[in-house]
Amino acid sequence: MLRHIQRTCKLSPCPFLNQGVRNRVSTTPKNCTNRIKWFITAREISTSQPLQKSQQPGSSKAPISLRTRLLVSCIIGGAAVGIWQYLRWEKQEKKKLERIEQLRTLAVGQGDFSLTDHKGQPCCKKDLRGKWVLMYFGFTHCPDICPDELQKLSSAVSLLDKDTTLPPVLPVFVSVDPERDNVAALAKYVSEFHPRLKGLTGTEEQIKAVAQAYRVYYSVGPRDEDNDYIVDHTILIYLLNPDGLFTDYYNRGKDDQEIAESVKRHMKTYKSILS
Repeated sequence: MLRHIQRTCKLSPCPFLNQGVRNRVSTTPKNCTNRIKWFITAREISTSQPLQKSQQPGSSKAPISLRTRLLVSCIIGGAAVGIWQYLRWEKQEKKKLERIEQLRTLAVGQGDFSLTDHKGQPCCKKDLRGKWVLMYFGFTHCPDICPDELQKLSSAVSLLDKDTTLPPVLPVFVSVDPERDNVAALAKYVSEFHPRLKGLTGTEEQIKAVAQAYRVYYSVGPRDEDNDYIVDHTILIYLLNPDGLFTDYYNRGKDDQEIAESVKRHMKTYKSILS
């Protein structure tokens, strides 16, 4: 085709140029050939189909769907949450083991004891095992502190009783005044608080032994003209787990709600170390 056009250009002005251009442009074969090439190239470009987006140089594959992106995000997020929960559980287990070692070092509540309950039945440490126990040491003639602490203890037990998924807690009152707190006095006293409150008493030697085991200080004060006296003693509520081991304690600054929440946390993380 190019040769035919060149042959034509030798005979007449370039037919591909309009009249205005033909009057101003030389019609020599060389110039005509250059313009023919330009015209053919321009025609091919104008008539060719544009490249599809996926066929253009440097274009990527089809875009990832929204569902796929959401699925990948969920998998990554779930993995991150799983790792976080595992690390948290591992940290709690480490703290628990450290706590057990501390309790063993303190040796609180080690050994056995032999006392008598408010019904006149013998009671030793193994009788409390298998139960969560909140234990308080005091005496029935205490004017204010012991009643307040026993009321707080009883209220904490009642709060825990509302959660039926939790095992029942046994409240225990141990007298440090064996001279006046006999079985009858204990039975009357504990009935004023929680219905499950278990009163324990014993001989002077028995009370001294159990107090030493739980590191409870007590001392009988001077007697007045009516032979009445006050017993100075440690004011703490002890928490024992079903293994019979001392697990935690609560001083006067803890209220019933705080005690109940603490006991609940211990219950949820408890694993027997004796089985």
